[in-house]
Amino acid sequence: MKVFLDDERATPEGWVRVYWPAEAVALLETGNVTEVSLDHDLGDDEKGTGYDVVLWIEEAVATRGFRPPKMSVHSANSSARIKMERGIQNIQRLALLAAGS
Repeated sequence: MKVFLDDERATPEGWVRVYWPAEAVALLETGNVTEVSLDHDLGDDEKGTGYDVVLWIEEAVATRGFRPPKMSVHSANSSARIKMERGIQNIQRLALLAAGS
C-alpha cells in the first residue's frame, strides 16, 4: 500500500489518502505500507504535521526493528522539507545498521 499524507493536493492514482499523522501511523502499524509520501503543513498543527510521521518511523526503527517503507516528502515548506529529509536519511542509516546486526 502507498500512503499519501496531505490536506490539499490531489491524491495520485494508486495511493491511499490520509489527512492526519495518526491515520498514517495506523496504516504503517499494519506492516502493509510499501511507500509513504508526506506533506508537512496539514492545516491544524494541534493534530500534527508530516514531521510527526517521520519521528514515529524513526523511533519505531530504533526501538523495535520496524522496517521503514520507501519515504518521500512533497511539502512546499522548504525548511520543513529539509528537516523531514534529514530525518529520513537518519531512518535509512538506522535501518541499515539494524539490517547488519
